Amino acid sequence: MSGKRRKHVPLRSCIVCQEKRPKRELIRVVCTPEGAIEIDPKGKRPGRGAYVCRHPRCWEAGLEPRKLARALKCPVTAGQVASIQAQIAAFLAEAPAEGSPAVVGATDLGD
Repeated sequence: MSGKRRKHVPLRSCIVCQEKRPKRELIRVVCTPEGAIEIDPKGKRPGRGAYVCRHPRCWEAGLEPRKLARALKCPVTAGQVASIQAQIAAFLAEAPAEGSPAVVGATDLGD
């Protein structure tokens, strides 16, 4: 047996396409204990979370108030959805290369 162990890579499912991917490839939307719905770029905020792919088709379908409310198990308003859309646009504009599966998958799986 070789001496180096493979690091565990946690998998999560996108709430839209149901595809399992490494946690770092997905973006987490969280319903905080105070009831606010926000993007959680680091994946560590307290509250109920749901994961969505970085693909535009998943974001368009996933940002329906009913789908988010079901995944987060809390009420979601149209205003909160508009706020999340703005947060996502800003987040994806800041780090476009970080979300590409080829880059993230190559660095995470080889450890």
